[in-house]
Amino acid sequence: IANTFILSNVFIMNALAIHLCLIIRYINLSFNYFCNFYRIIVLKKMKKYLLVLVAVIATAFASQAQRAELYFGYGGYTQMDATDMHDDWDHVNNAWGAVTIGVNFNVAPKFWLGPSYSISSTTTKGGPHHSSILYNVVMLNGRYQYWNNRIVKLYGHLGLGAEISHMMPKHHDSYNKAYFAYQISPLGVEAQIGRNASLYGELGFGAQGLLQVGFRFGL
Repeated sequence: IANTFILSNVFIMNALAIHLCLIIRYINLSFNYFCNFYRIIVLKKMKKYLLVLVAVIATAFASQAQRAELYFGYGGYTQMDATDMHDDWDHVNNAWGAVTIGVNFNVAPKFWLGPSYSISSTTTKGGPHHSSILYNVVMLNGRYQYWNNRIVKLYGHLGLGAEISHMMPKHHDSYNKAYFAYQISPLGVEAQIGRNASLYGELGFGAQGLLQVGFRFGL
């Protein structure tokens, strides 16, 4: 009878242990499913909301500002290269730089404000797990002109916004990761080359690049 009682207890304890393991596994799977749902749905919605916000801001400024300008530029060695904006992936190469397009509105004397979009991409080092990353940056930019003559203008530039890394692993589904993005350029130089056109260069650090060069066109 004693042996039977012991065997019964052992059987019950094993059954409880198995049942507990199944519960833990179910909780873990449910948590992973929730994380995937958040990553796919919420981050995609956040990207859409950011684009809508930029459109609303641009419309509001366009209705009130006296002047507007469109600009297109390229910058090398970005915030995405210098910091971890790739979900802790290993062996990530530096990107080829970033291309930026944006619009600015002259909302006050010597002060311009407007949205921009920057794009960049990179890959991991070669091998069986060779993967790709697409960087998307949306920012609101302010520019203050602190010196000028008839041809050259000096200014400072500050941009704040969000960066969404579209991660494309070799053997898994793609997903998005969001990060805080910024651009700080204390030294900017703009040279007029026509009535409504100018060249510019900026030295600073951020998602648009360590050194930027580009064109601006008056609208």
